[in-house]
Amino acid sequence: MDSRRPPLAPAFRTLPEYLRHWAETTPERRAFTFVDHPAPGSRGVHRTLTWRRLDVRVRAVAARLAEEAEPGARVALLCPQGLEYVTGFLAALTAGLVAVPLYPPGLPGQDDRLTAVLADARPTVALTTGRHLGQVRELCDRVVAVDEVPDAAAGGLRPVDGEVAYLQYTSGSTRTPAGVEIGHTNVVANARQALGAYGADVRPVTCVGWLPLYHDMGLVLSVAAPVVRGLLSVLMDPVAFLHEPARWLRLLSAHPGALSAAPNFAYDYCASVVTDAQKADLRLDGVFALINGSEPVRPTTADRFQAAFRGQGLAAETHCPSYGLAEATVFVSAARPGQPLRRFALDRDALAEGKALPARPDDPRAVLLAGCGAPAGQRIRIADSHSQAVLSEGEIGEIQVQGPNVGRGYWNHEDQSRRVFGADGWLRTGDLGTVLEGQLLVTGRLKDLIVVDGRNHYPQDVEATVQDTHPALRRDRLAAFGVAGGAGERVVVVAEHARTTSLAEIDVPALVRGVRAAVSGRHGLRLADVVVVPPGTVPRTSSGKVSRSLTRERYLAGAYAVDGAA
Repeated sequence: MDSRRPPLAPAFRTLPEYLRHWAETTPERRAFTFVDHPAPGSRGVHRTLTWRRLDVRVRAVAARLAEEAEPGARVALLCPQGLEYVTGFLAALTAGLVAVPLYPPGLPGQDDRLTAVLADARPTVALTTGRHLGQVRELCDRVVAVDEVPDAAAGGLRPVDGEVAYLQYTSGSTRTPAGVEIGHTNVVANARQALGAYGADVRPVTCVGWLPLYHDMGLVLSVAAPVVRGLLSVLMDPVAFLHEPARWLRLLSAHPGALSAAPNFAYDYCASVVTDAQKADLRLDGVFALINGSEPVRPTTADRFQAAFRGQGLAAETHCPSYGLAEATVFVSAARPGQPLRRFALDRDALAEGKALPARPDDPRAVLLAGCGAPAGQRIRIADSHSQAVLSEGEIGEIQVQGPNVGRGYWNHEDQSRRVFGADGWLRTGDLGTVLEGQLLVTGRLKDLIVVDGRNHYPQDVEATVQDTHPALRRDRLAAFGVAGGAGERVVVVAEHARTTSLAEIDVPALVRGVRAAVSGRHGLRLADVVVVPPGTVPRTSSGKVSRSLTRERYLAGAYAVDGAA
């Protein structure tokens, strides 16, 4: 029997306890499906585990891990996206080990980060698949291939209790990656918070996702939440999405009540490249909620995506801007499905002074932001980043969070833990924002803030202006940042050109003049340098966001001072 609505689950402390519950009470229900796309034209090859089958595989791998490591040791997950990743993660938790969600060697642009994380986490054993066994053995002494462990290994292993479930390494957008200690109670609490925020605690949904499982949102929405609620989770590989984004939309179409998440760029990407022929067989009227968990969430992106797929039945009320971070497991606040997108037009000059004051939406100097909803079972406050004084509604300050989902600190980084997690029980997120009309607005990162002549400028605001000035500039693949100069901070923009053109075909001086004029007119900023670079040149974090800090480092090191500078 595979009815749509799973029965309600009692409250358990750990994910392995929930897994065991569903395996005993609904053994033949589908638990996880991975849709592989082995060839460019593939419509998808489905592989599915029922709750019973998943339980057998998890217990087998957990028993094998118990032979290699003592409870509390770290186990690195170096599996590709798929059922083996899910199995390995849950097996590590079942064996009382601390999982470290990562990825196999060879992920473009991520090998240095992988090496740094492994050096920091110091795992006792690594989990991978038979296909990656040789590569992983070059990095770790003890390696277990999930798909090579026989079912017969699943004996009478009892789940081992521990405090820490896994280390969620931060994406490294503003600092060296650090592993957040996520406790068993943290991840269960955040899964329940997310299910409640999006209404998935009271109605049947299918979690559909392509976000990498080593990323906080991918792990919680595609693994933890389905395990807690007993929901079907349908997965695909991020690379398959990037090669053909219509594949994601087809999965949404095929699963009524789909709940899914993607960063801001993915919605723009779908609106730009999905063809009319690909749209023809899509039915998106059954999509329940689409989470946009990027910073910033742009109302124009939601509008563009809705306009592109309105003909396929997509309801405008499915778009749910949300906010979160790894230090809070992931989810902090969320707009609820079925409600109109909350839009805020704010005065740009007032924002520069730390105030969120309304402006006319049609004012070209207005900053347009989407409300990221209300807190999901936790508390939020806005505080002065220096004095820690709590600020009033409409004042811009650091977003701080308190709740059962907030992690325990950074693994092996006590000083950093004290600074960020604090002694007063409030997590310092490092993100700037305010609360208006009950909605959290995220305005930027504290460490990315550009300060010129005493005025604050948000880099993503400048980037939005720049990318709209010329069609040859690649959307969401540019970085604005400040560098020290003789007379104060100078502002630099490094931007990739679109893949559809070459640098030789672009009139770079004319493009740069247009960029300078637009930024000067809208922001009152004089750009010290504008550099146009090839696609793939602006570095990104493991979660796909542009790394402004690393772009700044490369710029100062002279890495971009060859072509396209002006």
